[in-house]
Amino acid sequence: MTQTTQPMPSYHKFSVAPMLDWTTRHCRYFHRLLTEHSLLYTEMVTTGAITHGKGDYLRYNEAEHPLALQLGGSNPKDLAQCAKLAEQRGYDEINLNVGCPSDRVQNGRFGACLMASPQLVADCVAAMQDAVSIPVTVKTRIGIDEQDSYAFLCDFIETVNRTGCDTFIVHARKAWLQGLSPKENREIPPLDYPRVWQLKQDYSQLNIMVNGGLETLEQCQEQLQHLDGVMVGRAAYQNPWMMAELDRAVFGDTRPQLSRHQIVELMYPYIEEQLAQGVYLGGMTKPMLGLFQGVPGARAWRRHISENAHKAGADLRVVEDALAKVPQPV
Repeated sequence: MTQTTQPMPSYHKFSVAPMLDWTTRHCRYFHRLLTEHSLLYTEMVTTGAITHGKGDYLRYNEAEHPLALQLGGSNPKDLAQCAKLAEQRGYDEINLNVGCPSDRVQNGRFGACLMASPQLVADCVAAMQDAVSIPVTVKTRIGIDEQDSYAFLCDFIETVNRTGCDTFIVHARKAWLQGLSPKENREIPPLDYPRVWQLKQDYSQLNIMVNGGLETLEQCQEQLQHLDGVMVGRAAYQNPWMMAELDRAVFGDTRPQLSRHQIVELMYPYIEEQLAQGVYLGGMTKPMLGLFQGVPGARAWRRHISENAHKAGADLRVVEDALAKVPQPV
């Protein structure tokens, strides 16, 4: 028996996928300058890192909201504790990773291998829901290994939904837990968008978003004809400008659009502030490299940053000099 869904926040229409070593706090600050309305995700953070790690794995800038924390784990008590800490820190949502296929993740018994244990996932979600008042969502695949039937997917969704969880982000590929690297698992298993569309038709009361292979605004808009939302991964750093365009196209924002040059200049105070704290310039410029994709000067911009941001003492002048190599729009 499925539960009744709650009204879906508008920001779920478009989100940037949690990506290890990519969706850092610096990347998210930059992305928020491009899109005011989309949901941003942290990298996946394990419960062990939060409870036993030496660093502050929940750190973020207030400008990043709306912001979801993606957790990796399979112990309901640990997940509940971390979800509570995240709510106290002001996160807008908690997301459970049931999609990552890496060996390291499997050894920790979380990620995509949890699809084989839907009741455990339900127990984890229920524990987090009992601990917090913010939404708890699940990111999953359409199947794993030979367990890739539509019935298998439906059983997983129904089991987790019995907890009251009504929002699922579905990577439209299955995962091979053995034999493929995480990178290959993002490319080799074929995409099956119609299966995710069917899921929405059969469980219309649920919020269903799709992830996987989406590279253009047009592709996202096509998916939104069938589903409640889309999640973009690699395209967010290969062509981050698409996020500036989608605020108007997807969310109906009618405010004047900033130029790419203006977006870079808005990063200056943040870069200077972080440099003063000893932050490495290259970590802040990495997500900015694709900003000028497809326009004159893009190669010169990328090259100058790539060749200079990693050097000792690199500062804001590296970005200023790179920007000077890109012609201003007429």
